[in-house]
Amino acid sequence: MTAMRRTARAIAHPVLLGLGTAVPAHAMAQHEAATLAVRLCGHTEETAALLPLLYRRTQVATRGSVLLDGSNGDGLRQTFFQPAGPSQDRGPTTRQRMERYAQEAETLALAATRQTLQQAQCDPQRISHLVTVSCTGFAAPGVDIALMKQLRLRRTLERTHVGFMGCHGALNGLRVARAITQQDPRACVLMCAVELCSLHFSYAEDPERMVANALFADGAASVVLGHAKTASRDAWQVAANGACLFPDSEEAMRWQIGDHGFEMTLSARVPGLIRAHVRPWLARWLKTHHLRIDDVRSWAIHPGGPRVLSAVAGALSLRPAITEISRQVLSTCGNMSSATTLFILERLIKQHAPRPCVALAFGPGLAAESALFM
Repeated sequence: MTAMRRTARAIAHPVLLGLGTAVPAHAMAQHEAATLAVRLCGHTEETAALLPLLYRRTQVATRGSVLLDGSNGDGLRQTFFQPAGPSQDRGPTTRQRMERYAQEAETLALAATRQTLQQAQCDPQRISHLVTVSCTGFAAPGVDIALMKQLRLRRTLERTHVGFMGCHGALNGLRVARAITQQDPRACVLMCAVELCSLHFSYAEDPERMVANALFADGAASVVLGHAKTASRDAWQVAANGACLFPDSEEAMRWQIGDHGFEMTLSARVPGLIRAHVRPWLARWLKTHHLRIDDVRSWAIHPGGPRVLSAVAGALSLRPAITEISRQVLSTCGNMSSATTLFILERLIKQHAPRPCVALAFGPGLAAESALFM
């Protein structure tokens, strides 16, 4: 991004003018997280023995959480979740979790967007549209209003919120931002995805929810998207977006609001559905843009989990090196839901990854979203 003034060229598509990311101040090693899970809800000897194994299999090394306070204390390192007992066998209520979301989401979102605006060298008053993305919390006034006030954005900018779309939410948001710039070439769109997944730790002993507990983390990422008369060869253009709902997949991935947090269900069918459907769909979509799968030179694949990433790589015949950055982000940050894809894009851009590049993510449905970068 810092080299965008090199070798100017005329462009037709909107450009990523800036991209910033932010994680919480404190993180927890995965072996600590497994120990915490046992203390919170390892009700039986079988569960207590299974949890460390599940956490190791995620290939996550460390994850950030807004709930961590930086101290060890009694080993819990936070006070929001306490060991289950007679009066608390399912954890904090959804109301309590949403109150914490309202307290914490603004800080991460601001950190990411300030970085983005600085990188884009963009005056906040130039921003004409704001797109916010989140599936882990609801509040109104919410993050969008907080960003308007703290960043001193225009009071007349146009706001759009993309909610509850799951891990592909940032690509939905990017599609909205791209559509705005197509309609009005003068538009300058700030998009921010912020997710506080750790608020939705589940006390259930259901294996699918325990896997979700082991994968998800907190983070925020932001982009500024707009047109430029000229841009350097380093500039990443958003050329197209695609989407596909896989057939007979509605029960494979679910994200529902319960009395004690949002409940994630990840079926063992997900990798098989991806292997069966992702390649034919991508081949058809890329063909409409005069490309083949083999023409794509880099991939920003959302690492929903190691099995999801392996299923995509296998279906598309990708070399291990192609998915290395996705695995690095999963290892160092965990699955930050919608924000994760932008973390991967940030690393690809910094490494001057070759293009065309395709970003790919999955969400409840089972649905896939894609974005093509030139």
